Amino acid sequence: MALFDLPLDELREYRSKSTEPEDFDAFWSKTLGEAREHDLDARFELVDTGLSTVKVYDVTFAGFGGHPVKGWFTIPAEVSAPIPLVVEFVGYGGGRGLPHEHLLWASTGRAHFVMDTRGQGSAWGGGGGTADPVGGAPAYPGFMTRGIDAPDNYYYRRVFTDAVRAVEAARSHPLADPARTVALGASQGGGITIAVGGLVPDLAAIAPDVPFLCDFPRAATLTDRHPYREIGLYLKTHRGRSEDALRTLSYFDGVHFAARGRAPALFSVALEDQTCPPSTVFAAFNEWAHDDKTIEVYDFNDHEGGGPYHEAAKVRWLRSLG
Repeated sequence: MALFDLPLDELREYRSKSTEPEDFDAFWSKTLGEAREHDLDARFELVDTGLSTVKVYDVTFAGFGGHPVKGWFTIPAEVSAPIPLVVEFVGYGGGRGLPHEHLLWASTGRAHFVMDTRGQGSAWGGGGGTADPVGGAPAYPGFMTRGIDAPDNYYYRRVFTDAVRAVEAARSHPLADPARTVALGASQGGGITIAVGGLVPDLAAIAPDVPFLCDFPRAATLTDRHPYREIGLYLKTHRGRSEDALRTLSYFDGVHFAARGRAPALFSVALEDQTCPPSTVFAAFNEWAHDDKTIEVYDFNDHEGGGPYHEAAKVRWLRSLG
């Protein structure tokens, strides 16, 4: 697929037309406040993985509604004092997988926590094990329209809340340094990363790769590739609901979280990406509020983005931050 979105010089100036709800901050303050009424109850159980250079813990913590959420916490085997922490969120349909799938960040001398995504973990990788016990109104198969009838019911309200609590859980481990916490992820994980960057005020850095869940008004009309296409297919049946759906989505748009970003950021974008179109990524990047921000542009790549090359770029970038 050749380039299909705006030219790069226009992308660097692009601004989303997504309308921020007047009660955006109040909505998220209330949501997180309700979640914190439940004891975090973060439990770390050492597991025998057969890996000799790292220690791996099977983690359970209380996310949205106090629901149990799973994760893996991995640290270098010989660590005895707090070290920098990386909290990772995974792509659409994936779960926390198996411990040996997540060795990069511990190999750099950091603690690493990967969060399972509730209700997902059945489409690729090593799977997941976190249920989503909350029901909802009629939705198109997938996750994009679950609970889209109202912000309080929307699926990603639960996921973003889980993600904030995941940071809190990972930071509670005695060998993780809370002051040196980085959030990162690709695609859906990148969108969750941006949300966490707007909701957690004291992160050391964030690194969202080809992020999903940004600039919904443009994404839903520009690409016919899933998952964004789920929104259009829902509205194809539920005629006349477009305004209501976009209002719900506005509470979860990465553009609005980005406006509250308070940490250095390394984004990535791929100019042939039809899953997360370049303009939607730049919409969030251009709103990111912290002055120290960079975006790596991969000219002839689709949703794979920079792949292993960008992994190496993130390693170098985090090392430069100290």
